[in-house]
Amino acid sequence: MDFLRILIAILLPPLGVFMQVGFAGAFWLNILLTLLGYIPGIVHAVWIIARR
Repeated sequence: MDFLRILIAILLPPLGVFMQVGFAGAFWLNILLTLLGYIPGIVHAVWIIARR
């Protein structure tokens, strides 16, 4: 299941974070990072998924 979440996090970072934590602060931070730059959003999403 983590492999699928990481794959989704690479394609759509906020969706990967949402699947992991829901509407928590990490989700909103990831949306902000993705809007500022796609790569920071991916890095943050993979970090959130790998950490839990």
